[in-house]
Amino acid sequence: MATPSIPNEFSLSTACFGDRLTKIEDQIFTAVAMGFRCLELGLTEAPVTMDGLGDAQRETSTSLCSMVAGCRDVKHGELIAWKLASPEEGERERALNSIRRHLRLAESWQVPRIIVRGSRVANDDLNRRSTELEARVAKDGLGEDGAEGELAGEIRELAQEVQQAGQTQVEHLCRGLHTLRKDAPDISFCLEPGERLDDLLGIEAMGWVMDDLDGVCYWHDVGNVHLRERQGLPNQGAWLDRFAGRMGGLHLQDAAGDEKGLPIGLGEVDFKMVAEYAPKQAQRVIEVGARHGRAEILSSVQSLLDLGF
Repeated sequence: MATPSIPNEFSLSTACFGDRLTKIEDQIFTAVAMGFRCLELGLTEAPVTMDGLGDAQRETSTSLCSMVAGCRDVKHGELIAWKLASPEEGERERALNSIRRHLRLAESWQVPRIIVRGSRVANDDLNRRSTELEARVAKDGLGEDGAEGELAGEIRELAQEVQQAGQTQVEHLCRGLHTLRKDAPDISFCLEPGERLDDLLGIEAMGWVMDDLDGVCYWHDVGNVHLRERQGLPNQGAWLDRFAGRMGGLHLQDAAGDEKGLPIGLGEVDFKMVAEYAPKQAQRVIEVGARHGRAEILSSVQSLLDLGF
């Protein structure tokens, strides 16, 4: 286990605290006690009180390295940042305004990176089929090598249809990100694929965005990509081989079966392979599930060091 208070070069997502710590100053002091000097403002159900941020940073010499964009859309109960790609102009405008608020906060708190996560394709039939396939996976489980036979074929077919149906939405997403980059040219935007089978940002769609927007970075979520791999979609190596050159950072968590957010070393992810691909300058953010505590976070740090990070 890593020795507490010895600084490490990883960042810690505040999402790891869940609802245990509701003040940013408490999160900072707790992270520093575990050896972290850099934090990511992650997503949690309850907002965190940011009072005392400056004082805590000055006392601990910590920084905020990134922020995950997202807030609740009261009307739909979803994260509104996902709506940048919506086919409805009003939803896109609300999403733009939501992220603009994040940008103003990021500038105030000197956060250099904003992470925008994937979005479900806006197609009722594809959403329904995705939900049904995910329910089958949850009920019946997957084989040792992931989805097989008829199920694997249905998942791959769905992925192709999502790619075809989502082309216009990807264009909306690119225009929205282009607008936001003009609003905040000093902040780096990073795009991260989601975990759903009907996620708009499959590997080909992510490639379209990277080709269209030179200044946008790719953000790799090890857990999400592993779950998609298990379902028969492109694996870690395919994503990393294609986008490592544009990588701004990684969310590091282990995964097994249909579960992500595990401490590093307790799942199935090949972190040695991930380490070989990850650029040295990419931000490395530990984002284990909030149900795990200090001991699991520290053991994750040591495991990553042992595995070549």
